[in-house]
Amino acid sequence: MPRHALPVNLTETDRQELERWVAAHLTPQQVSQRCRIILAAAQGQQDKLIADELGLNFKTVALWRKRFASEGLDGLWEVAEGRGRKPTLTVAEVGQIVDATLQTKPAGATHWSCRTMAKAQGVSKATVNRIWQSHQLKPHRTKGFKLSRDPNFLQKLTDVVGLYLNPPEKALVLCVDEKSQIQALDRTQPGLPLKKGRCGTMTHDYKRNGTTTLFAALEVAQGQVIGQCYARHRHQEFLKFLQRLDAEFPGDVQLHVVMDNYGTHKHPRVQRWLKRHPRFIAHFVPTSSSWLNLVERWFGELTGKRLRRGVFVSVEDLQKAIKEFLAAWNNAPKPLVWTATVESIVEKLSRCKQTLERIKPGCTRSRMRKTKGK
Repeated sequence: MPRHALPVNLTETDRQELERWVAAHLTPQQVSQRCRIILAAAQGQQDKLIADELGLNFKTVALWRKRFASEGLDGLWEVAEGRGRKPTLTVAEVGQIVDATLQTKPAGATHWSCRTMAKAQGVSKATVNRIWQSHQLKPHRTKGFKLSRDPNFLQKLTDVVGLYLNPPEKALVLCVDEKSQIQALDRTQPGLPLKKGRCGTMTHDYKRNGTTTLFAALEVAQGQVIGQCYARHRHQEFLKFLQRLDAEFPGDVQLHVVMDNYGTHKHPRVQRWLKRHPRFIAHFVPTSSSWLNLVERWFGELTGKRLRRGVFVSVEDLQKAIKEFLAAWNNAPKPLVWTATVESIVEKLSRCKQTLERIKPGCTRSRMRKTKGK
């Protein structure tokens, strides 16, 4: 009698988890292979076809299909008994290390290191490192974030994202902002150049030679950038820059200008100027949402490729370097393409808010204890 493979039925959550494991760089190769087997089996493919596509023996495919049916997702991470060295830690002991990493902190410190966790758990630092890699844990890393509390957040978000994804016809979209307090830093000693086996070097100390402010406007469709350096970043300088934009884009074409909520952009004199020039249509991003302004991404290019490693003996030298970077960029402009939709952004922020709500009571008690201590 022919043997029929066990059917594999995946929930949407399980499917997303399997796809995430396959895409993750740190997922062990054998686990990634098992995930591909289960994803293919869930599509109704037979063991022989799956084995041919993945270059495996069909008995291996049948084994993991059966293992998944009995143990679920957790079974894909278990190492089958073989001739190699047997694991010295049980599943429970590995889970204990993972839980300690996620839920506790070492005395007098903000996060665990491999050595402190190894000492606390009585294992080697190499063991901790392997467990963290297999579970994609990186206690030493953090990412910054801030949730906007703008009451009109959704309205402003929809407005700005709509400009990026569906720009109006016969109009230009300009992302405008200023990068203030750019320091002209001169190193106290010359650095060593890049060579084989050694990265370039520079001294940790420096001499400040003044600052400048860059006003920039990114034209979204072509990626060209209009920039101008000023000594300060008041509304007077912003008006001069708007006049520069008016001259750079002559004619009656509408200019949709995306800006943040900095006081300079909403100054009464600026508002009166915008009313006298109706082809300038202002769009403001929500508060605490500078990531919505595409010119901020271009500022990152400027900082990483020209300013961070630069040596400037004067403000004039710094301004010259910025102009050279602008000229090189505009010779071969690269549009910064926005792909996130309003729905995807709102969904991500909702998950973030739910996470914050879960940890909020503990944070509140911590702040209360500090207040009482004072």
